[in-house]
Amino acid sequence: MEQTFIMIKPDGVKRGLIGDIVLRFERKGFTLIDAKLMLVSKEMAEKHYSDLKEKPFFGELVEFISANPVFAMVWEGNDAVKQSRALIGATNPVDAEIGSIRGDFATDVASNIIHGSDSIVSADREINLFFRRKASFAS
Repeated sequence: MEQTFIMIKPDGVKRGLIGDIVLRFERKGFTLIDAKLMLVSKEMAEKHYSDLKEKPFFGELVEFISANPVFAMVWEGNDAVKQSRALIGATNPVDAEIGSIRGDFATDVASNIIHGSDSIVSADREINLFFRRKASFAS
């Protein structure tokens, strides 16, 4: 079993999509390990997006994610990182398949509803950042 970090961004929380998104992960067969509704500090947002620090949109990302509450979650399941990325869909909703979370709910790249870890290393880092603990990767 593998764990991954998933975060419903402020636009998804504001639109009332927490229940719909959680249901999709449950129906996929994942187990919710931890979850919390929270405000992300600018410092935490900068750490979370540290790999994008040199991008011109970095400041906008930090402002967006720290402006309103997010719903942070840890999910567990077989191949959780890879499968959750497929469930989420492409970053740009225009490229996201209908049936994926972004394909069904997102309106543009800046408001794309959800974040999901892109690797086991990222999942471990993000779980530790948001929940102050390391991911559990039991076999």
